[in-house]
Amino acid sequence: MSETAPISEAPKAKPAAKPKVEKPPAIEELPFEEFINTHYLPALIKAFGKQGVTDLRLEFGNSQVHGVWSQGLRQFTVYFSKADINGQKAFSCADAGRSPSTIEPFLIDERKAPLDLLVFGVIQRLNAQKWLISN
Repeated sequence: MSETAPISEAPKAKPAAKPKVEKPPAIEELPFEEFINTHYLPALIKAFGKQGVTDLRLEFGNSQVHGVWSQGLRQFTVYFSKADINGQKAFSCADAGRSPSTIEPFLIDERKAPLDLLVFGVIQRLNAQKWLISN
């Protein structure tokens, strides 16, 4: 009987590394104008629709989002101090034909301003005005 050396198993090869899939940038990382036009304005329209507003008209220009609804009787503006959603922002609202009496800071405690928060802030502020839902 001859002794044979135990057969050793060849070291297992490591599985090939999966190629890294680059994640698309978060929508908040898109260029400012693209974010506003492609995501923010449609999200505002949808949020107002959930509040029963069907005649919202939105305009975007000069780093401002201006909305008018209720047959032109209500209006609001979100002001961006620069082309950056995380920069300083302000808000105003007014009845038709009137200039806003106050331009107030908007979402000042937030370091980042994701889409949902930017929409929620407008809806919350207008609800406080009792313009969207009655309390």
